[in-house]
Amino acid sequence: MARGWESKSVADQIEEGNSARPRDPSQAQTIEERQQHQRIASLNLSRSRLLQQLERAINPAYRKVLMNGLEAIESEIESLSKSGKGK
Repeated sequence: MARGWESKSVADQIEEGNSARPRDPSQAQTIEERQQHQRIASLNLSRSRLLQQLERAINPAYRKVLMNGLEAIESEIESLSKSGKGK
């Protein structure tokens, strides 16, 4: 019986994955667009981690390092977002 439930779950997951894909090929993302979205998501995660570390940091030198990293990440996110909107 458990095996039947697992099969149903897998079938549901496959169907959800297929229905999530755009049917119109003109709406499909290119590989570069997907990579850019993944990079932005990764940078946003890094940004949130740096912000959490910055909240707890006491040492001024360490805070400066974190701020430099945060500025670099934010500028990269901004440049990637601008290049994605220009398409």
